[in-house]
Amino acid sequence: MLEKLGNLPEEWGQPEVLLADNGYFSEANVEHCERAQITPLIALGRERHHRHWRERFATDPPAPEHPTPVAAMAHRLATAAGKQCYGLRKHTVEPVFGIIKSVMGFRQCLLRGQPKVRAEWDLVTLAWNVKRMFVLKAV
Repeated sequence: MLEKLGNLPEEWGQPEVLLADNGYFSEANVEHCERAQITPLIALGRERHHRHWRERFATDPPAPEHPTPVAAMAHRLATAAGKQCYGLRKHTVEPVFGIIKSVMGFRQCLLRGQPKVRAEWDLVTLAWNVKRMFVLKAV
């Protein structure tokens, strides 16, 4: 993905921060981001929902001395600014996938082969969009 980002037109600018879930976490990925001068914010594991109020208002932990790239990223994720930045993932397409999986019950494709799977996914996303338009029209 970093290669693809490097091939984008220069007028689009350079990415500064990479937000990713824990499925993309590896020491190598963190180091690749650091070498590309992109600040990685990749979840180290599954986050708990509904943290205790003391955790929400706790002060930032002290920065480690001479951290590895992974330790530096873990510290960034533990700070208020890092949590706020990582929380931006909730404002993207991520919730739609969760709704399609849990509310609409679409957890796997029933057909095989890329053209058939693409057609099946098109139907699912069409259903999502019609559902969304109906909800927005009712408001």
